[in-house]
Amino acid sequence: MEILKNFVVFEGLDGSGTTTQLNTLDDIIHHVPVHKTYEPTDSIIGKIIRQCLGKELKFTAETLAYLFAADRNEHLFGLGGIKERCERGELVVSDRYLPSSLVYQGLSCGEELPARLNEKFPGPELLIYFDLDAETAQKRLSRRPQKEIFEYLDFQIRAGELYKKILRNLSSRGIRIEIINAALPLEEVTLKVREKILNLPIFNR
Repeated sequence: MEILKNFVVFEGLDGSGTTTQLNTLDDIIHHVPVHKTYEPTDSIIGKIIRQCLGKELKFTAETLAYLFAADRNEHLFGLGGIKERCERGELVVSDRYLPSSLVYQGLSCGEELPARLNEKFPGPELLIYFDLDAETAQKRLSRRPQKEIFEYLDFQIRAGELYKKILRNLSSRGIRIEIINAALPLEEVTLKVREKILNLPIFNR
């Protein structure tokens, strides 16, 4: 697997804190240009995906897998995309990436299709997994006004199990994976994220 330098991905169950930690990056990184991003993106394709997740539209699980892959392809290789930014010396940090497809779409339509759709995409230099049990994550999600299609306990339990398998596979393919206990107080999680990110080569040139 190709590893894209200067690319960091946050992964975890819904409610594990990936978005919260993405939003703290401005407070911990100052002297390297940082581009914060997320999937689904805010492109036209990404907006369609979010409508599906929010139950405004209904597509088959297979169609959703194709949409995620199309959104990711443009996110990576489009004008001003992840690859372009990384190659010009920016640090790109994304809230979710291909592991989410391998897990969420893998559970929805079987593992073969998401694996095939995502097999050519590069891996990040660092993947931080926010480890949180599904029950605690669900308690956090209960504060949200509306649940998305995957934000249910039985699905999240299975997602946590599949994440372990996917992370082992990605580690064997050369991706550096760091696991952080997301049940810790927010400030402690943020400090651990800072430690992992500041250890990247881009900060030691």
